[in-house]
Amino acid sequence: MFTKNSPDGYNEPMPGIKIKTICHGEKTLMVEFILKAGSELPVHTHPHEQTGYLVMGNIRLNIDGKKHDVKTGDSWCIPGDVEHGAKILENSVAVEVFSPVREDLLP
Repeated sequence: MFTKNSPDGYNEPMPGIKIKTICHGEKTLMVEFILKAGSELPVHTHPHEQTGYLVMGNIRLNIDGKKHDVKTGDSWCIPGDVEHGAKILENSVAVEVFSPVREDLLP
């Protein structure tokens, strides 16, 4: 699969959190998050491993109760079924890959 960049296709599941699936295959799915300063992604779990890269900005990840200040260029990997959430400290952009594919994020 090949996907061209486009400003279309973003969903806003909660205020200040925009998400778009940018590419997926049989075993992985990649999404882009556009995150507004002051917004929050509540603590949650899912069975998918989640690997991310902060393209720009500053966020605070809460992974299994431990807080991590994440700045431009930092990356992370969250195992499946581990509680995690995020507080957005600056306007930010993140790219994350989920494995296996998250059916709820398929376009």
